[in-house]
Amino acid sequence: MTEPKFDALCIGNAIVDILARAEDDFIVAEDLHKGTMHLIDAERAESLYAAMGPAIEASGGSAGNTAAGIASFGGQAAFIGKVADDQLGDVYAHDMRAIGVHFGTARLTGGAPTARSMILITPDGERTMNTYLGACQALSPADIDEAVVSDAAVTYLEGYLWDPPEAKEAFRRAAAIAHAAGRKVSITLSDPFCVDRFRDEFLGLMRDGTIDILFANDSELRSLYETASLDMAVAALAGDCPLSAVTIGAEGALVVARDGVKKIPAVPVDTVADLTGAGDLFAAGFLFGFARGMDHADSARLGVIAAAEVIGHVGPRPAVSLADLARQSGFEF
Repeated sequence: MTEPKFDALCIGNAIVDILARAEDDFIVAEDLHKGTMHLIDAERAESLYAAMGPAIEASGGSAGNTAAGIASFGGQAAFIGKVADDQLGDVYAHDMRAIGVHFGTARLTGGAPTARSMILITPDGERTMNTYLGACQALSPADIDEAVVSDAAVTYLEGYLWDPPEAKEAFRRAAAIAHAAGRKVSITLSDPFCVDRFRDEFLGLMRDGTIDILFANDSELRSLYETASLDMAVAALAGDCPLSAVTIGAEGALVVARDGVKKIPAVPVDTVADLTGAGDLFAAGFLFGFARGMDHADSARLGVIAAAEVIGHVGPRPAVSLADLARQSGFEF
């Protein structure tokens, strides 16, 4: 088997984030569920944008953020996601290529505009996402570049992409190509509501061997196994997936493997400014370490370093070099 060209190929929704601060009473007034992601239509996107406060724009999307994090570690990342041939599509493509991520997906013409997500950040740093998927939903098996998949140590999918049927088939095709090339396949569960919609399918992907590495937070994992007990969910997970990484908020993360569970403490953060991207950047650190042959505990340590950096500022992608932060913590690569 040849050495991979990419540490990871990330497949997901290509979304431009529109971030604004909001008070809790605004979340209530807009009938939103705090801390979750809501899929909205174009009309709702316009009305919410009009009601929210001053905002900043930043290229985001869960898998795109993970690719950006891998690049910040000095890794080689590729991204597959659909944008439209419009101004926000220009912004997204420029941002990905400017940070060194390979992004060659053909743009959508004559259809829906590039996706955008209105992200409301409350004083506790929690983020409530309201996403109009637009062009994202046009991702299809034809967008899967077989050469790129075969050249990636890990192919990584965001669970959010499981909603559009064509995108689901795109991932199944990518997983088959990756395994045929002797590579690994990974997924992040993305959101408890996403898990509720596709619980049986996600469990099936693990149990039939499609998924080699699972990422989840504690809420998503408990939702997956329909239990209030994290311990019970972790025990079930160990039997269903060869390797998993579960984030547990301020306590850090758990690495769950066939040979046991390891707890990795979080990196302390003085002020939590914005939780957007925390799980995405944890996955970036873990995937980078895994692709570079590090043990699972060290991979998770890179993950908590990356997550701590991104929650310290507004925006879903690193503001400083993650490679530098890792070296300051004693890593050498």
